[in-house]
Amino acid sequence: MSSPCDPQHAPAGDVGAALMMVDSRLRAIYDDKPQTDAEQRALTDQFAASLGPGGVDDLVDGACTVIYMFMQWLRMAYEDHGKDVIEYVVPNLVASMRMMPKSIGAEAIPTMAGLLVAAGTGLSPSLWRKQYGYWTEGEMNPLEATAFLLAEHINRLTDDREFATRMIAEALSIADDG
Repeated sequence: MSSPCDPQHAPAGDVGAALMMVDSRLRAIYDDKPQTDAEQRALTDQFAASLGPGGVDDLVDGACTVIYMFMQWLRMAYEDHGKDVIEYVVPNLVASMRMMPKSIGAEAIPTMAGLLVAAGTGLSPSLWRKQYGYWTEGEMNPLEATAFLLAEHINRLTDDREFATRMIAEALSIADDG
């Protein structure tokens, strides 16, 4: 039985732009001379403003696609070791989000946890979220942080600072060729 939240019904969005934002955040934390939060936020705001009409929606859908792809990779990786992705990933990411009160309001954490569970069980994060209404401005930073935290988790698991973004970039390249 098909779910209305089946990924085949979801818009992919601007995965390239979402990946660029995740990669930018990863590089900022791995960099020896990281940008300040104000500099990073100004660049992000400038980038979002450049997207034009509908661009932000495409970016949000792209971020959800990236989250879905990361969770699917993590699900397969954890299952290879007899572990459940929900049990091992969601609590760690929720704990990380709770340590980021300036970027992630407590009210957004349950939504992001639900988004992770949806993606980890094979549902489209964007369609899962849309059944509860439109995205709010207060969910934009948490959504970005969720994608970033998943990428960082994957990079730590693989001991490769570029694995997560490279994996998505390669998938995009294959999709473009096909």
